[in-house]
Amino acid sequence: MSSSTPLTVLVTGASGFLGQYVVAAALRQGYRVRAVVRPASNLAKISWGNHPQLEPVRLDLRSSRGLAEALQGVAGVIHLAAVKGGDFYDRFAGTVIATENLLTAMAQTQVSRLVAISTFSVYGYQQIRPGSRLTEDSPLERNPLDRDYYAQTKLIQEDLIRQYEAQRQSAVTILRPGMIYGRECLWHALLGAELSETHWLKVGGGAVLPMIYVENCAEAIVLAVEAQDSIGQTVNLVDDACPTQNQYIQGLLRHDPTPPKLTPVPWWLVRGIGGLAWWVNQRLLGGQARLPSILVPAQLEARFRSLRFPNDRAKSLLHWTPRYSLESALDRSYSDYDLLS
Repeated sequence: MSSSTPLTVLVTGASGFLGQYVVAAALRQGYRVRAVVRPASNLAKISWGNHPQLEPVRLDLRSSRGLAEALQGVAGVIHLAAVKGGDFYDRFAGTVIATENLLTAMAQTQVSRLVAISTFSVYGYQQIRPGSRLTEDSPLERNPLDRDYYAQTKLIQEDLIRQYEAQRQSAVTILRPGMIYGRECLWHALLGAELSETHWLKVGGGAVLPMIYVENCAEAIVLAVEAQDSIGQTVNLVDDACPTQNQYIQGLLRHDPTPPKLTPVPWWLVRGIGGLAWWVNQRLLGGQARLPSILVPAQLEARFRSLRFPNDRAKSLLHWTPRYSLESALDRSYSDYDLLS
């Protein structure tokens, strides 16, 4: 931190997977943290729950009640809160309406600094040539209705934030992490499909994974709060030397004492079946069938298209270097270390 007096940052979604690590990183860097959590959250289970520099605020962001009061005296906001489950309306309320309420309260209290967390899901993967670089200037999804609800609501959220930035001349940075992994999320959708708790369908193997370890991601997010060069910018967050699917799975198998059974399927085969299912649905069924994501071409490409993922803008603008390599990240993920250690 640049100031001898601790600054206060407000973190939404503080009790979520990423939020727990962001709060811990902010506390380690000397910030006071006003942690917005859902009313029913149990902070006793989180290591920083009783930290002297932490002030929990129990709010439902789908309502504007209490938000302006929570923003009093803060130097900036880290906005993580989003809903990843449920139907479109659940996600719209928990992501878009929640963001609208937050921005309205920021305008009322004249808090201008916002670090907003988006996602790689907003990119238009079918518009990017296989094997090329996905950067902050890559095209966004042009047909969001072909993608899942998460991508749709995050695209709307980004538009909302940029409109607010232009209207209010606020100091906004949008960060787009790739797939965030850590001990709460190790086997994930970029590897294939979970058939059961003990069985995975492994799709492909050679594609590079746009991943970032959760502690590396949290440190980058907190650095962004005072990174003046990042204001007005969009920044992708991925680790150095992103592994291929096979390399990552080999790392998991070295650490996981009870790994799931893996059934490998070639990427070309899944892509072909998905394309056929999509064609049948569109041409013969009028698009009325609700296909699983593994059979929707736009969603398949977003998960398995082989691309390259530079992180030079994040390093330059945030003055950030990923602390943990893949192997050290997996070591930590399979241990019981404290978040504040």
